Amino acid sequence: MKALITGGAGFIGSHLAEQLLQRGHEVGVIDNLSTGSIDNISHLKSAPGFSYVIDTIDNESLLAEWIDRSDVVFHLAAAVGVKLIVERPVHTIETNVHGTEVVLKHANKKKKLVVLASTSEVYGKSTDVPFRENAELVLGATSKHRWAYACSKLLDEFLALAYWKERKLPVVVVRLFNTVGPRQTGQYGMVLPTFVRQALGGQPITVFGDGRQSRSFTYVGDVVEALIALAAEPRAVGEVFNIGNTGEVTIRHLAERVKSLTGSDSLIQYVPYDQAYEAGFEDMPRRVPDISKVNALVGFEPKLDLDDIIRSVIEYARGN
Repeated sequence: MKALITGGAGFIGSHLAEQLLQRGHEVGVIDNLSTGSIDNISHLKSAPGFSYVIDTIDNESLLAEWIDRSDVVFHLAAAVGVKLIVERPVHTIETNVHGTEVVLKHANKKKKLVVLASTSEVYGKSTDVPFRENAELVLGATSKHRWAYACSKLLDEFLALAYWKERKLPVVVVRLFNTVGPRQTGQYGMVLPTFVRQALGGQPITVFGDGRQSRSFTYVGDVVEALIALAAEPRAVGEVFNIGNTGEVTIRHLAERVKSLTGSDSLIQYVPYDQAYEAGFEDMPRRVPDISKVNALVGFEPKLDLDDIIRSVIEYARGN
C-alpha cells in the first residue's frame, strides 16, 4: 500500500515509516519539524519507496496532493507533551483540531482510510481502571490548561467518527498509552527519556508530585505493529481502540528502575507539581488500558516488558 504519515519525522511516525518500508510498502512523510526531527528519518532517505516533505499540514494544496496519491493516512501530527501543553494551550488546541479537520476533509474526497492517533489523556480523571474504550470520560475544569490536550483530541475523535457516520469516510481511532522507546525526546516533558538522561548525566532524577501516580509504558515497536494491523483490518473501521501495555508502574518505581539499570548514583528528587508546571496543576492518578478489544480483533499483545523498554532507551541515549 501507499501510506502517508503526518508527523512522520516524529518519534512514533519515524518508527512507523521504518516498519512499513521494511514490509515493502511505499511511505510519504509530511512534517514541519516543530517537535519532530530530520535525524529521525535521515536513514530512510535512500530507501526505495520513501519520500518526504518539510511542510505543515495547514498547506492544504500540498496535503491534498499527498493524500490523493496515498491509500491510507496515518494522522500522527499533533502538539504533544505535558510541558508544551501547559505552556502553549492555544497552539495545542489549534494544531490538533485544525490539523485533524483538514486531514479528514481532504481524505473524504476520495474516501481514503484515516488512522487517527488519539491519546489515553482523554480518560482524564476517571477512576474506572483499567480504561475501556466505551467508558465515561472525566475531564477537569476549562481553567486547568492541562486538560486542553485531552479535550482537543476528544474533538478529533468526535469529528473522525462523525465523518464515518455521516459521510462514510473510513476511519480508525487509536488511543495510545505512554508510548516509549528509542528516538523519543524528553524536551516536551516525556518522563522516561528525561529520567534516563538525568541518570546517565549524574543529575538528580526529578519525579513530579509524590511519585505515586502510575502509568503503563508501551514499546514503540509494539505500538507500530498494532497500527499497521488495524489499518489492514476492515472490521476496525469506525471503531476506537486502546493500544498500550497492561503492566502498571508508579513513577517513583520507574525512577528507581532507571537508576538501577543505568548503574547511576543520581538522587531521586521530588518536585511539587506547581513548581514543575503551574499552580493548581492536576494529574491522572492512574493510566492503565483494557486492551481486550484490539487483542480480539488483530491479536495485539505487547512483547517488551518494562525493563527491556528501559534498556532500549538507555542504549539509545548512550549511543547519542
